[in-house]
Amino acid sequence: MTPVLRLQGITKRFGPLVANDDISLTLGGGEVLALLGENGAGKSTLVSILFGHYVADEGSIEVFGQSLPPGNPRAALAAGIGMVHQHFTLADNLTVLENVMMGTEPLWRLLSRQAEGRARLLEVAQKFGLPVQPDVRIGSLSVGERQRVEILKALYRGARILILDEPTAVLTPQESEALFDTLSQMVAQGLSIIFISHKLGEVLRVSHRVAVLRGGKLVAEAPAEGTTQAQLAQWMVGHAVEAPQRRPARNVGGIVCELAGVSTPAGVRDRLDNVSLRLRAGEIVAIAGVSGNGQVALADLLCGVRRATSGDMLFDTGSGPDALPSSPAWLVTHGVARIPEDRHAVGVVGDLPVWENAVSERLRTAAFSKSLWVRRAAARRHAQRVIEAFDVRGGGPLAAARSLSGGNMQKLILGRALLAPEGSRVTTPRLIVAHQPTWGLDIGAVSYVQQQLIAARDAGAAVLVISDDLDEVMALGDRIAVMHTGQLTEAKPAEDWTRESIGLAMAGVEDHSPAAGASA
Repeated sequence: MTPVLRLQGITKRFGPLVANDDISLTLGGGEVLALLGENGAGKSTLVSILFGHYVADEGSIEVFGQSLPPGNPRAALAAGIGMVHQHFTLADNLTVLENVMMGTEPLWRLLSRQAEGRARLLEVAQKFGLPVQPDVRIGSLSVGERQRVEILKALYRGARILILDEPTAVLTPQESEALFDTLSQMVAQGLSIIFISHKLGEVLRVSHRVAVLRGGKLVAEAPAEGTTQAQLAQWMVGHAVEAPQRRPARNVGGIVCELAGVSTPAGVRDRLDNVSLRLRAGEIVAIAGVSGNGQVALADLLCGVRRATSGDMLFDTGSGPDALPSSPAWLVTHGVARIPEDRHAVGVVGDLPVWENAVSERLRTAAFSKSLWVRRAAARRHAQRVIEAFDVRGGGPLAAARSLSGGNMQKLILGRALLAPEGSRVTTPRLIVAHQPTWGLDIGAVSYVQQQLIAARDAGAAVLVISDDLDEVMALGDRIAVMHTGQLTEAKPAEDWTRESIGLAMAGVEDHSPAAGASA
């Protein structure tokens, strides 16, 4: 393929850290190049240099044979480079057409140019097989439809090279299939695509060629055909990675927590509507669904930081079921372990040291405080136990939590949740609420976190996994349920679901296939 993009000797340093180290890559016309790597491997830096957000310390970029001026996003757009970010940049209160045109014309000319813009948008949509309704407000669209608008924004601006960052992260399986069909049409029209994803099966299906970064260096390039997921994983982390093997729960016990007809306040976008769920000891219940359909409300409710307006909630501390109190401190001391969705905003306090974060949820218990005094020696000993037991790397107990990588930060949170202080009345968690436990982690960290959750289940904990990642849901769940618009389906055995039936449920469509109804 004739190169449409050439990166030569790209090097970027941030102080002593070499984020990109002499990287050279080409992208052919009509080619899909998958760009892979662990967190911190240098993918985001490289793409930011390409799109003009960073300036490389060394090296050059050519687009369609012309040198690309460094550090100039406007020049990148003019050269035909477009990017669709994982987190969409759309205004919910504006229409599709207004979002697409925003930034292409001065504000005072947007209204006068709308007829021309509409015609161009419909022309681009028809050319690439992306049906669109220009006058519909973004807030009324599904996630898949919003992504379509993001792609159209780039194509409307004349993009001939498209960078897709984790494009299927929040899509249902059916929406992912539609995206893959769209990519095929785009490639057939001569577009070139850089595809960034942690879903290795999708990478091999969609791409023509893969490039792998590790430690800022380009360590592997290979045709997608003939390459295995195991090879990709080994190139990414530098050693073989064993994915957790799904094993059925062997010793399912009694009900640890039960919700019956539970609802949370109306008028809130992320809410629960008449939800019923039973969580049993020694079992993982995995909940699939597109973000924003009630998952946050469910996790907050079970962790005591949100109240229900109706319904019954019971929790068994080991001496019989009782009403579930809305007290995070009580829940922590009685065996409810919390792995929050956003480790940066909610999971840790970045400016505090590792040892304080390791004990933060139990700081006022007798293990770590006496009267108004913190028992620092005991707290630091416990933090060291967490570091050693969960292999938290990055400077020891005195290091600031924000200095940890995403994987090590998640290990710290896992250790805080799963490792009880010495002399604690509750030595192992009774209930684990794991919300997006592997979001944004590299493949090695994903494997580690999932293995820890399976081990906790085998030790007798009731585990609730809430995840947007369908592969994770199917790998971990003994029973699986789906959330849509605040409602929860029946939690059925994993073998009674298919990817297609889960995808339909995520979209709010009832599936009448035999497998889906086997144990209804």
